[in-house]
Amino acid sequence: MAQVTETALPDYSKLHAVMQPGDFLDCYAVASDMPPRAAADIITSFPAWAMLLVRLRGILTTPFGLRQDSPKNDDTVGIFPVEYDTDQELIAGFDDKHLNFRVSVCAFDGKVHLATWVHRNNLFGRLYLATIMPFHILIARDALKRVAKAGSGPSISYPTTS
Repeated sequence: MAQVTETALPDYSKLHAVMQPGDFLDCYAVASDMPPRAAADIITSFPAWAMLLVRLRGILTTPFGLRQDSPKNDDTVGIFPVEYDTDQELIAGFDDKHLNFRVSVCAFDGKVHLATWVHRNNLFGRLYLATIMPFHILIARDALKRVAKAGSGPSISYPTTS
């Protein structure tokens, strides 16, 4: 079974540029040589139980005016618009009135890292994030287990920045 570990966001990640004091960030990693795009495709192909949670989220948040779909974009992974895509990292996500979020999938030194950054825009964003956190952790960890199970792509190794 793949060992998913909580870890620091790789130094080269473009998410560092958007971080502000008080923002949420978590990062998990699993051993895999899969490139970021391939890993992101697996990560955003939610299993049935996670899709059920996404549908439930839609039902519960509709009265509050939250987005029920993602902004239109020519490049997506799953339902998320891609903002940045290199051999090293893919970043996808969007802004909503309650919070802004991005997911980063990095390939580094024989591992795939999955990070989630959230900037809460208001009290509802704080309550929303607190409510979904247990589900977020389950989904993120399961996604990386699926990446490890799927196998590997070409090995990519990048130097750390100093």
